[in-house]
Amino acid sequence: MKALGARLRGLRVGAGLTGAVVAQRAGVGQPTVSKVETGRMVPSVEVLGRLSSALGLDESMEREVRDLLAAVEAAPSTPEASEDESLLGAVVDDAVRSARLVRSFQCVVLPAMLQSAEYARHVFESAPHATPEAVGRAVAARIDRQSVLYEPGRESVFVLTEGVLRTWPGSPALMLAQLDRLLAVESLSTVRLGVIPWRHAVPVMPRHGFTLCDQRSVVVETFRNERLVDDLAEVAAYEETFSRFGEAAVYGSEARELLLRMMKEFQELSHSIHPIEE
Repeated sequence: MKALGARLRGLRVGAGLTGAVVAQRAGVGQPTVSKVETGRMVPSVEVLGRLSSALGLDESMEREVRDLLAAVEAAPSTPEASEDESLLGAVVDDAVRSARLVRSFQCVVLPAMLQSAEYARHVFESAPHATPEAVGRAVAARIDRQSVLYEPGRESVFVLTEGVLRTWPGSPALMLAQLDRLLAVESLSTVRLGVIPWRHAVPVMPRHGFTLCDQRSVVVETFRNERLVDDLAEVAAYEETFSRFGEAAVYGSEARELLLRMMKEFQELSHSIHPIEE
């Protein structure tokens, strides 16, 4: 990874181009160029092709960097590194922390930035090949990432379906604590929380959750990990989709009333599962 990054950086400097110019020509975010050049991110074949075109590489040089990418992809990795990569998402963490505006839509699982430690533990434990050590590190990293919610000058907007609130791991008690956290976060001046009630038709059929980091990148969540996409056209499409979901949501007092109603239902569910003995 470092050899590939160093070679691309050398070619850029040799061409007299800045990272910003290469990013613009390639149609990717500038952080992507920086992460690739410093060996912190492996580009896809498509992104590498765009970077090669932006750098004006001839056929032999383009073949050289493609061979370096192939070597990176063929290199063995340790199980521990794989666990950390799939659970912790260091590149994703950098994208979220550097963003001044974070917008997240979720249709099944609560947004990562709003999850309690216990809720997050259940999320990570469901990942393939998760170990207790890797899960512990992932939970700690996720909770640490949430500190950006409280930083002045940042804005976080969350839109989730009512189905998210009704899809719960663990126990009703876990969800009661989680809903209480949502109420606390919703009151922050840096946060806007919207919920699409089940009575409202969704404008687009949701297929998965995603998080926009400024207008530069989008985090797409899968069963195995979080994937960072920085193709500007694709990011713009996700922005359009987020706006449509946001228009269908309720906010403020309506959202709080819905959360309180959910808490009441989970309290009733808890009593039905664990009835109070007389």
